[in-house]
Amino acid sequence: MSFKTIEQAPARLNRSELAVPGSQPKLFEKAAKSAADVIFLDLEDAVAPDDKEQARKNIIQAIGDIDWGRKTLSVRINGLDTHYMYRDVVDVLEQCSDRLDLIMIPKVGTAADVYAVDMLVTQVEAAKNRRKRVGFELIIETALGMQNINEIAAASRRNESLHFGVADYAASTKARTTSIGGPHPDYVVLTDALADGARATHWGDMWHYAVSRMVVAARANGLRPIDGPFGDFSDAEGFKAQARRAAVLGCEGKWAIHPSQIGLANEVMSPSEADVTKAKRIIAAMKEAEAQGKGAVSLDGRLIDYASIRQAEVLVKKAEMIAAS
Repeated sequence: MSFKTIEQAPARLNRSELAVPGSQPKLFEKAAKSAADVIFLDLEDAVAPDDKEQARKNIIQAIGDIDWGRKTLSVRINGLDTHYMYRDVVDVLEQCSDRLDLIMIPKVGTAADVYAVDMLVTQVEAAKNRRKRVGFELIIETALGMQNINEIAAASRRNESLHFGVADYAASTKARTTSIGGPHPDYVVLTDALADGARATHWGDMWHYAVSRMVVAARANGLRPIDGPFGDFSDAEGFKAQARRAAVLGCEGKWAIHPSQIGLANEVMSPSEADVTKAKRIIAAMKEAEAQGKGAVSLDGRLIDYASIRQAEVLVKKAEMIAAS
């Protein structure tokens, strides 16, 4: 390992993150009773301009009035390029209870964007003597944000997670798609012609690079990488396929833009019982190897070493967090 120590963000279960429009308070209680790990009350894209002020009031009241249980609670503010943002931060932090855990910052383009919100949040917290320090969730959803993702990830000690906002990212990069996440029929590879002239078509994941780059930036700075929305909430299998690809790359959670996606995200982003059992066996086998003065050992015909232990410990720790939730 490098001599540089990576400070880890606060440990939170973040398998599923449910988006709830601030302009629809009738949905708040349902969200609080859902199985989502994290809920973000939205002031941005899901709220029409004429409804912004009332949505802000709805959220401020709901943060203190509703029993959110043990869920992590976040508010997505409007972008720094709007005149709504400063009132979102000031009004919410000055008026809401200490139940709020996170602020989600959309369309982050530079480290200075994070710095600006950090400055404002810090001043309000000090002025109002708020007892709990609010963390940041950052959405990477523009070409500028992806270009500066490493600096963004390291921009504030409040940072806890990076999220991939696939729809706005597609618009920013002028990608030839109108869907929100998922594959595209033109993003394929053709095999060479077989003896009979036939050629097989293999679909690819057009978001692989972006998600992978986000994961690296997040993990290098101790943050949680979270995959964003999948627009077709009628396609459960498509959602799970996208979530599995993100999980394989290192993401530990995915957005749910519809309640039906919460259980799917929790399922995919939770280690299976078989995986946890194997992880515990790896840990036990390495402890036995240590007692014998060995740094590696064979288990089920495969070599395991200290790197295997680190992988196993991640799985076991997550299983413990799920059991305690």
